[in-house]
Amino acid sequence: MSLVRALLNPRSLRWKIVLLMALACAAMALTVGVLVHESTLNRSMHEGAGKAVAALDQALSEARESGGQAPAATPGELPAALLSQVEREGSGTLYVNRPPAPSFWAARQEGGRLYAIEVDMTADLLTRQALDRHMWKYSLLTLGIVVPVTALATELPARRLRRVARTARRITAGDLDARTGTAGHAGDTTRTRRGDRNADGDGPTDRRSYGGGDEIGEIAAVVDSMADSLQHRIAGEQRFTADVAHELRTPLMGLVTSAGLLPEGEATDMVRDRVGVLRDLVEDLLEISRLDAGAEEPQWRPVALAELVRESVARIGLDARVTADEAAEARTDPRRLDRIVANLVVNAHRHGAGPVEVAVAAGTITVRDHGPGFPEDLLAHGPQRFRTGADERGRGHGLGLTIASGQAKVIGAVLELANHGEDGGAVATLRLPDEGPGTPGL
Repeated sequence: MSLVRALLNPRSLRWKIVLLMALACAAMALTVGVLVHESTLNRSMHEGAGKAVAALDQALSEARESGGQAPAATPGELPAALLSQVEREGSGTLYVNRPPAPSFWAARQEGGRLYAIEVDMTADLLTRQALDRHMWKYSLLTLGIVVPVTALATELPARRLRRVARTARRITAGDLDARTGTAGHAGDTTRTRRGDRNADGDGPTDRRSYGGGDEIGEIAAVVDSMADSLQHRIAGEQRFTADVAHELRTPLMGLVTSAGLLPEGEATDMVRDRVGVLRDLVEDLLEISRLDAGAEEPQWRPVALAELVRESVARIGLDARVTADEAAEARTDPRRLDRIVANLVVNAHRHGAGPVEVAVAAGTITVRDHGPGFPEDLLAHGPQRFRTGADERGRGHGLGLTIASGQAKVIGAVLELANHGEDGGAVATLRLPDEGPGTPGL
């Protein structure tokens, strides 16, 4: 279907090239046709005048030799333009294109008498008209051949450009393994060593240079190189996040143990609270690192959605009004679904305002608050770690929605973020797959 839309798109590069080629051919055919028509007409006029003069000379010569009657004429029989020319120069010729047939006149004044003759030019006119028809016919035939051939010839570059565009869209959507696959058609390819530094000097890159390639190949190479660089940088950030979380875990456990040994008091409660926040942050970072590494495997089983959501809300201890379809069920991973619901409710309380409402229906779970809503940047680019989007949305590390989005991908669900159009507030909708896989882990 997308190919058909591309073929029928009048603004596509293919049809612009076809139109340009058609206009070029039409302009060339018109130019050649006009030049040939004018050249043929001039030649016909020259030859017609010669024929008329020759016919007049022959008639006068035969009249002298035989003593017959010469082709005399009266001034009233001649066209006015021819008569004026004869009066000035003593002789003249004139082409007259009038029904029933075109003709060429030749006139001469000798011995005080006027002689004239008319030569029929119908055959010459028919020849020129036939030539004009053939020029138009074969010009249209040429266009009829050139336009389809040009459309077919542009299919390969158009296909390569569409492939590059699809790859760029996949990379934008988060598929950093996507590559154009068209670079090999562009010419000689030289690939730098993986250890070479990129242009910014901050990491290896995979660059392609095309000495003899075309522009599409260069675009494909740049897109692939961009994906390589982006993938490397994101992988570096993910490794850094995982390394930091793992390195913090050991001293954090010591802090948790030490905080538990402190004597009871207001200062102790503050220390334990901050240590608890730090522990939750490290656990979130470890969870994100596992999601980034693709190491999470869901455990599938049938789940009563209403019961699970109520238990999740009760466990986190935050107020939320739950309205549910008691018959709603889904085959999913209950632990991960519980984690998603808890994060969405906590995020609604932390960054939004009450009341927080949770609606459960067949295949969907919706969490809504009545705060300022999601920032436009978050709606445009999705959740990003350590970014809450706006100061007015409260405190936090920006990890809750990131974890919820990552866990949703693990269980095959889709997390949609939006703002309520009428009363305001943020709306997070989790759409579960219609059916879970037949076997766990698939």
